[in-house]
Amino acid sequence: MVPSFINKSIRTSYYFFLGISLLSSCQLPKPLLQPLARPMPVSFTGRADTLGIASQNWRTFFADSHLVQLIDTALGGNLDLRIATQRIEAARAAFEYSRGFLAPQVNVVASAGVDRYGKNTLNGVGNFDTNLSDNVRGNQVIPNPTPDYFLGARSTWEIDLWGKLRNRRKSAYLRFLASEKGRHAVITALVAEVAQYYYRLLALDGEGEIIQKNITYQQNALELVRIQKEAGRVTELAVQQFTAQLLNTRSRQGQVRQQIIENENQLNRLLGRYPQPIVRGSSLQDRELPGQVLTGIPTQMLVRRPDIQQAELELQAANVNIDVARAEFLPSLNLTAYVGLNAFRTAVLFNPASIAAGLLGGLSAPVLNRRFLKANYQQSVAQSRESLYRYQQTILTGFSEVTTNLRGVENYRSVADLQAQEVDVLEKAVTTSNDLFAGGYASYLEVITAQRSVLEAELALINTKQAQFLSITDLYRALGGGWQ
Repeated sequence: MVPSFINKSIRTSYYFFLGISLLSSCQLPKPLLQPLARPMPVSFTGRADTLGIASQNWRTFFADSHLVQLIDTALGGNLDLRIATQRIEAARAAFEYSRGFLAPQVNVVASAGVDRYGKNTLNGVGNFDTNLSDNVRGNQVIPNPTPDYFLGARSTWEIDLWGKLRNRRKSAYLRFLASEKGRHAVITALVAEVAQYYYRLLALDGEGEIIQKNITYQQNALELVRIQKEAGRVTELAVQQFTAQLLNTRSRQGQVRQQIIENENQLNRLLGRYPQPIVRGSSLQDRELPGQVLTGIPTQMLVRRPDIQQAELELQAANVNIDVARAEFLPSLNLTAYVGLNAFRTAVLFNPASIAAGLLGGLSAPVLNRRFLKANYQQSVAQSRESLYRYQQTILTGFSEVTTNLRGVENYRSVADLQAQEVDVLEKAVTTSNDLFAGGYASYLEVITAQRSVLEAELALINTKQAQFLSITDLYRALGGGWQ
């Protein structure tokens, strides 16, 4: 039969712990109410395409063996991508760290200490009286100062009553998943950036071809003017004008070569290697965009874009952290245990009689100083709000990027068609001006103007083609393509 004083002590402890729990639960912050999300448009262009270019693998989308090889090199050597990989490893380690708190913490302990008790202390009087007992002999006599030796294991364990530790683990896992999506976002951006530098190089190659062709035309025109000067049909001024135009075009050629070097070096940096020539295909003069560009629907963009998925996972983790902060207001149950060898003499430390064990359970709850808990909760709420707005901002940015680049592809296509017609007309004008000038029906200024105009038109056309390819590449990235 259990003595009555033990039952009374148990009842007293029960009511005490119950009172602490009720007192703490009455002061819990209210659950956070999330603001309503903005409705998203059902389509990008007014038509709901079921398929989009983002569903294509980047090897299929970029049908250029040289570009595919460059992207492969970048995925293997880019330093930003390696940094993102290490972020994943750090997030994985944080998740494993959070899992450890759900299990008891067991430590192997070897400790030694010494205490000198005063004669007027409880231990001093008690030990003196104990040593006078007939039952205490030899190694059992308590010395003063009293050594204390312990060799064994100690354990602490917080019982997860309110799901605080499980929510911490869940938050860490969500951030681990978010770090993986962050790596996918780096891959998407890297694939698009490599492709854009590649197309810039192809456009510069096209500019070089155009300039070289016009240099040939202008050299022929200069030779003709010199012949006509010797014949007395034109003056030295005409020769000087044609010479100046040729020098200007040659200087442009030098500028294009420098731009090629700069873009090659930037591309090599993305590839994670030192500067070297970039092997590439034919220039943009010989390339055309696909006939139709499909975007799919906005909900597909939400699923495919890694940065949106990353922002969503971070939002979920921030919301879970609010539950963790709310659980901090509730009582926590901690168990402390130990088992090992404990003695005040080394000679008897490994004696079976020195085996000691203990167990202590404690329920604690914040009552008075709760200011830091409230601050932690408010910080968690603010971080959750920030994550929500960042998520909404990422969606708005993605939708804007898609519509901007989609319109860009369509508008640049129209511009390129008109500029191609302009180039055809101006090339005919150059031929006509040369014939008229040879026959004495046009001035040399008209020839110079025609040559300059066709050069500017051809350069404008190649720049528009470059803008087309950059837009469709950025559209592919904006829709969430490139990381598969």
